[in-house]
Amino acid sequence: MIKQTLVAAIACIGLTGSVAPASAGLLSSTGPVIAILGGALFTGTAEGHLNGAGTLALQSQKDASLTCKGNFTSSAELGGKGKLDCSDGSSSTFQFKRLNLYQGHGGGTFNKHKAAMSFAYGLTAEEAKPYLKLPKGKKLEVKGKRLELVSL
Repeated sequence: MIKQTLVAAIACIGLTGSVAPASAGLLSSTGPVIAILGGALFTGTAEGHLNGAGTLALQSQKDASLTCKGNFTSSAELGGKGKLDCSDGSSSTFQFKRLNLYQGHGGGTFNKHKAAMSFAYGLTAEEAKPYLKLPKGKKLEVKGKRLELVSL
């Protein structure tokens, strides 16, 4: 029975075809995350597992020493939720909605700064723009391989 379930799960993953991210394990998937926390740009990765649980790791693009790590749970029916803890003592709780198995967006509250959090995962910078709440007078710009938050 366990072998049949595993084969069925692998077959379902195979049916997703070209939307699969570049980095994916047998029963997990890793993809990029773009986030705005307290008006600052963070980038990183999320790793989701077949059971709906996952981890998130982000780094500030302005201050490389500022990192955030967290966990989330997700289901197709209910969306997802999670918590993020940062190296400066700040934290965030968030909710998100799947666009498909590998892409989605969400938001929450960045507690220490009492500011909004918005993010998109599995999307390019251009695709993520409609889902991100950028600070006034700022825009996302790709400079080489680096994503930056710059003045308009």
